Amino acid sequence: MNLIEIKDIKKNFGSTQVLRGINFKFSEGEHWVLTGSSGSGKSTLLYLIGGLDTASSGKIFVENKDLSLLSDEVLANYRNKFIGFVFQFHYLLPSMNCMNNILLPARIGGVVEGPVKDHIMCYAERLGVEKLLTKYPYQLSGGEQQRINLLRAISLRPKLLLCDEPTGNLDSTNSQIVVKLLKELSLELGATLLIVTHDENVAGNFSNRIKMVDGRLVQ
Repeated sequence: MNLIEIKDIKKNFGSTQVLRGINFKFSEGEHWVLTGSSGSGKSTLLYLIGGLDTASSGKIFVENKDLSLLSDEVLANYRNKFIGFVFQFHYLLPSMNCMNNILLPARIGGVVEGPVKDHIMCYAERLGVEKLLTKYPYQLSGGEQQRINLLRAISLRPKLLLCDEPTGNLDSTNSQIVVKLLKELSLELGATLLIVTHDENVAGNFSNRIKMVDGRLVQ
């Protein structure tokens, strides 16, 4: 079953055409990597799929629902519960400890925290950060911060993991660790995984690869 269907998506910023008619389908549970040079439009496409921006024309269907027809409230719920976002920068709030950062999506979405905490603790031990949950982000290394970020992204068991340069601030060793964790976690959750990267070492971990060139997809 197609989880996402992209139909003739175009995106303009002023007079600049960033996406030039994108057509693609992602099936449930698949792992994909999207590569391309800086400015090619790959992050723009990711943000459109994630409901963080709107297309100039064309349609994006998620579970056969047209994102452009969703109300602001339904779209916010889609971003909160359906998607787990992992960005290059972790965006952990410095005033909160790691556990409270991880629980933010649940609190924003009005989700009962008890089962979410149980879910988090199980995976925190797997990721080797169970002793860091009471610490603050500034007390952690870059690799540890990104693992906390991963826990936040999967805290509500999303069906779609969208990752924009998730290893951009990490060394090669931690990059491979994070990619391995993303693949394992998405597999266990039954989530579709889409990673945007310019790093060929990261892209080499995936058999499903597409490339963005001047706003167009090349398989």
